[in-house]
Amino acid sequence: MKAQARSSREKKTLRIMVGMYCRATHGQTDCLCADCTQLFYYVSDRIEKCPFHEKKPACGKCPVHCYKPDMREKIRSVMRYSGPKMLLSHPVHGIMHIIDGFIYKADKGSKK
Repeated sequence: MKAQARSSREKKTLRIMVGMYCRATHGQTDCLCADCTQLFYYVSDRIEKCPFHEKKPACGKCPVHCYKPDMREKIRSVMRYSGPKMLLSHPVHGIMHIIDGFIYKADKGSKK
């Protein structure tokens, strides 16, 4: 799969997950609140700048921690809340997110 297509899909999945979290936690209905918007753009930027590109592992399984600690904790909260619900509300994105976690793994032993 091309890196651009996967990156685009990851951002769509991220937008869905942040939206679900924001609706449930912050009561937003039409758009994201300021904090969730900031989180979405921050994580989208991290996805774009990932050094692994097309072989990008799931962020939780990545040996490179490119998120600031506070943002990392925020996205973990979003994932914990939205992840299980994705399979019911957006099954294609949820399943692809799970598959990506199994297919793409960082090569921890590589020293190039």
